[in-house]
Amino acid sequence: MKHLQHGSNSDSVLVIQIPDANVFSTVSMFLFLAMVLSMLLFLGSTVKGFSSNSHSVAFSGFESINAEALNLVLHDLKEEGLVKNDGKALIMSPTLNGFEGASPLNKEVDVVKDNLETKNSLPNESFDFVFMPNFEDAKFADRILKVNGIVAFPLGYPSSAHFRKPYDYKVVYVRRQHGSVIVALKKLGLANNLVDTSPKRKLLAAEAAKTVALKGLEDVLLEPPGKDLDKSKESLKIRYLPDLLGDHSLDGYKRRVFLGVGLPEETRAAIDWFHRNYPKKGTKFEIHSHKAAPQDSVVLHTDVSEWLRKHVKEEEYVVMKAEAEVVEDMIIKKATHLVDELFLECNNEWWQTGQRRKKSVRAYWECLALYGKLRDEGVAVHQWWG
Repeated sequence: MKHLQHGSNSDSVLVIQIPDANVFSTVSMFLFLAMVLSMLLFLGSTVKGFSSNSHSVAFSGFESINAEALNLVLHDLKEEGLVKNDGKALIMSPTLNGFEGASPLNKEVDVVKDNLETKNSLPNESFDFVFMPNFEDAKFADRILKVNGIVAFPLGYPSSAHFRKPYDYKVVYVRRQHGSVIVALKKLGLANNLVDTSPKRKLLAAEAAKTVALKGLEDVLLEPPGKDLDKSKESLKIRYLPDLLGDHSLDGYKRRVFLGVGLPEETRAAIDWFHRNYPKKGTKFEIHSHKAAPQDSVVLHTDVSEWLRKHVKEEEYVVMKAEAEVVEDMIIKKATHLVDELFLECNNEWWQTGQRRKKSVRAYWECLALYGKLRDEGVAVHQWWG
C-alpha cells in the first residue's frame, strides 16, 4: 500500500477519479476478505504447531508416542486392573528421548532402548507388564513376561491384517486411540505362542474390530413392542455384525456357520429368514439345525454346547438363533465364546399366543438381563421377535 505525502508547498496534486462507487465497494470487499483469509491461515498454523508440540497422541507406531500419551494408556490399564502398583514393568522404545516421565505406576518401571543387545540382556520371566513398539516386537515379550503378565502394544489397522491372536494369550484390553488400536494380551502359559504357529483364533485385527463394533449394535427394547408386531418391526432395525465390521469382515474366516435351534417348523422359518436377510457379503455359510423337543417330551434334546465344542472352532464365524433356555445352558457350560452373533428368542409374559407350544414364560426384565449378559460376554446379540 502506497501513501502519497503532500504538503502545503507541493506544486502538483495527484487526483484519482473513481468512475463508479460500486467498483470501489467491490475492491474493498476483496481486500477485506484477503486480509481475513491471511489471518485465518496464520492462526491455523499457530494452533496446529501448538497442538503438535503439546498434545501429540498418535499410535500408528511407537515412534510417535510421547510420555504423556503412554501415561494415559498405562493409567487406563491400571484402572482396568491389568497393571498393579507392585508389579515390575518394562517400556521398550526405539528412542529414550522424552520417556523420562513415563512412570505412572511406581519406581519399578524400566525404559530401555529397543535393540538386539538390550533384548538379549533381559532375564526370562522377569516382568509383570511390558509395553512394546508393535506386534512384531511383542513376540519377543513372551520370553521375559511372567505367567499372568500383560503385554500391550499399538496395533495399526493396515499392519494388523496379517496377525492372529496368540494361542494361550487372552485379549483383555482393546481401545481405539487416534486411528490405531491399543491391545493388551494376558499370558496364560509358558509356551512361546506369540510366534503363532497355530490357527487357533481369529485375526487379532478382526477381534479388535469386533470389540468396537459391538458398541454399534441396535439398542435393546426396554419394553416389548406394541400389539401390532408387523408395524413395530419397521422400527426394529437390526444392525448386523458383518455390516458393522466392514465389507471384507467375513473373508478372513475359513469357515462360516449358521445354526438354528428350535422346533422343526421354527428352525425352517429361521433358516429361510437367514437366507433372505443376513448380509453374507458374498461368502458361503454352512447351515445346521437342531430340533429342540417340547418340554413335556421324553425325547432327550441336543446338547448344543457339546455340539459347538465338537464342530466349530474359535477362529470360525458362527451365527446362531436359539431360545433363552438353550442360551442359558450355553452360559453355564461356558460355550458362548464360540458364537459371534446370536438371535435370542426369549418367551416372556407378553409373548404368548394359542398357536405356540407351551414353553416356560419369564418376566420381560429377565429377558433383558440375559440379553445384557450376552453382550458383556462379547456376543453380538439381537432380540428375536419371530
